[in-house]
Amino acid sequence: MSDDLVISLLIVDDHPVVRDGLHGMFDSAPGFTVLGEAASGEEALTRAAELDPDVILMDLRMPGGGGVAAIAELTRRRSRAKVLVLTTYDTDSDTIPAIEAGATGYLLKDAPREELFAAVRAAAEGRTVLSPAVASRLVCAVRAPGGNEPLSAREREVLALVARGTSNREIARELFISEATVKTHLTHLYAKLSVNDRAAAVARAYERGILGRDRP
Repeated sequence: MSDDLVISLLIVDDHPVVRDGLHGMFDSAPGFTVLGEAASGEEALTRAAELDPDVILMDLRMPGGGGVAAIAELTRRRSRAKVLVLTTYDTDSDTIPAIEAGATGYLLKDAPREELFAAVRAAAEGRTVLSPAVASRLVCAVRAPGGNEPLSAREREVLALVARGTSNREIARELFISEATVKTHLTHLYAKLSVNDRAAAVARAYERGILGRDRP
């Protein structure tokens, strides 16, 4: 894409302050124009059809329709717009579904202004853009397609406590971490073990010998 072309955007986020900030930032920068905004995934689909933007900046977790479902539907509709996820979440349960649904890129909201501008330009050209944290997660997922990536020491601790029937709250208290961190560890070890719940994780861990020799 040549430098004299203006990239049109649709901003999708459920927080008005975030939308206003992004809108003002891109409208004040040369080479960009914001065609509109949406506050949910469902509204994004309607606005995308109406406005036909080059790039959609898409948040993921929104009431009234999340970003991943919207990305998948845009892909199904063969929308020409490139979707650049812009979110605060970089866990496997967010990044991988978004990329699989058809997102061109995945950036975190703490990205510097110039990095965001460059990412939008790259997305408009169809190039994949990933924040370093997301890129490393996807590399791990590719390198361990069968769920063979080793668990970290902390993930093993969490898994051992899960095997005892310990609740997330109790695990958080015992390991001196937050419940949100416990959930993040669970998400990661589920992905590494290729399972979807606690019981399956414990069964898979015994099957592989992760529990038994490492269990306290």
